[in-house]
This record gives sequence, C-alpha cells and structure tokens, in this order.
Amino acid sequence: MLVGDLVADHYLYGQTDRVSREAPVLIVRYESSEVKLGGGANVAANIRALSGQVTAVGALGVDAMGSSLRKLFDAADIRLHAVSSRSIETETKTRILAGGISTTRQQMLRVDRGQRGPLPPRMRKAIARQVATAAKDADAVVVSDYGAGVVNDEVREALRKLAADGLPVCVDSRYALAAFAGLTVCKPNEPELEALTGRPVRTKEDLLEAGREAVRKLGCQALLVTRGRHGMALFDAKGGVDLIPVHGAKSAVDVTGAGDTVIASFALALAAGASFGEAARLANVAGSLVVQKPGTATVSREELLEALRSRR
Repeated sequence: MLVGDLVADHYLYGQTDRVSREAPVLIVRYESSEVKLGGGANVAANIRALSGQVTAVGALGVDAMGSSLRKLFDAADIRLHAVSSRSIETETKTRILAGGISTTRQQMLRVDRGQRGPLPPRMRKAIARQVATAAKDADAVVVSDYGAGVVNDEVREALRKLAADGLPVCVDSRYALAAFAGLTVCKPNEPELEALTGRPVRTKEDLLEAGREAVRKLGCQALLVTRGRHGMALFDAKGGVDLIPVHGAKSAVDVTGAGDTVIASFALALAAGASFGEAARLANVAGSLVVQKPGTATVSREELLEALRSRR
C-alpha cells in the first residue's frame, strides 16, 4: 500500500529561438504536453513497474489534473482509494521544457499548484479510514509525504498502529520526518538528515553520528540515507551500519523522482521477504538506473534484473 501526496507531473514541451521584447525571457512556442504520475503516485508507479501489486491512498481534486491521474492509475493497473473534494485542487507541478531545433530540451520553469494549508477535517478522517482498510491486504506500506497535507496526524496514528502490529511501514518525508517516530524504516537524504538532527554531514564521522542519532530519535528499526553520488548508508536499531557504494559509473541525467524509485523498490523487497540490507542494495541499483532517464520515470523488473546480472 502507498499512502501519500498524489501529484500530477505536468510537462509542457516547446521550441525556443528568440528573446521576448517585453522582458529578458525566452519565448517558448508550444509543441506538446503530457501528464505523469508524480510524488506518491510515482512511488506507486515504480512498485507496479517492478511487478508489485499496489493500492494508492491519497486525495485528489475534482478537476482536470485529478481526472488525468485517475486515468493514469487505471492504465497502470494501480488500485486507487482516493478521497475527492471540489474544495481542493489536485497537487500539480508544471514543468516547461524547451530548446532549439537541434538541441536537447532543458527545464526552464516549474509552476506548482495545489492545496494550501491542511485538508478539511472530513477528508483527513476519511483518508485515515482508507489507510486502515487498504492495509488489511498489504505486505508493506510506503509513506510518501511531500508536504501537501495527506499524511496528517490521523494518518500517522493509523500508521503507528500498523507498524506496532508488525507490518513494515517505510517513510519518505520531505519536510516532517521528525513527526514519523515509531515507524519501521525512514529514508532521508543527507540534507534531510541534517535538518532532523541539527548536525552538519560533511565527513564519514559526521554521517555515522547523525545516522545513529536519527535512529534513536525516530525509534525506527532501520534508517536508509541516500547520498547521491556517494551511494547509501543503512543504519539499524542495534547500531549496525552498512555503507553502500553507488552502483555504476555513469553521471546522473535527471534526479527527478529518484527517491520515489528508491523507497518503492526498498519497500517492495521487504514485502517479498528481503532483509533490510538486501532491500537497500536492490534499491541502490534501482536508483542508479532511474537517474539515467529524463523526467519522472520508473524502473521495470526486467531492467533491474538485467542490471543485477551484469554485476556477476
């Protein structure tokens, strides 16, 4: 089960070859557009691409982007338990990409739209009920918190009950990791780890101290820290540390949504019976593959298997 902020990643593509007379900006002539599953929806898409079965729980507005996401969930064969309301706007990130006739398109601008402030109380309670219902058929839970209000106090309490009952609950929270104490696994990147502990992470020793402090502070069984080109670090509640080097030698093309792929593959591995260490190493390979793709992307089961075979 995935619970989190369901985001419409909206891409506008165009061509540019001159500067506006009105202001020092490039003029983009529109060519095409597309919507992709983003945020928590991208986590669900990655689980499905890896051949996992997934139910997505979240909130959608009664608007064009909400309708587009519903169609994409259906096309991807992802079960959707979304609470809807005309009083909210579907979380949307619009990216404008453009280039010259013979050049690669580059992202020029991003415009974000969505809910400002907490969701209405009725929706908050409804989402918590959906979490409890959908979890009955789940082998693991992924929490994707982008700060859009879906993962509220009521939902966090429901998640703690699930974790206490032994269901693995894996959390990726952009801004509020400290609010997720008592769950199974937390996945910060290094800046998020610094924000959580108040410690700068500049050296290996800094990383070890901050990671161990985070495990104590969160009361989690494992902490997976993503470190970009330096790989990952896995900490456990017994004091163990596994420093995992980055997979492959290629430079990243686009890191958009890489954390989604990592938490998706990690949680799916746990659901299939892997240890924390095995799950982390699979997630490390999956993350290295997705950053080679432009924009919001997924990694398929076949791609992951091929990458694992090539390491032998």
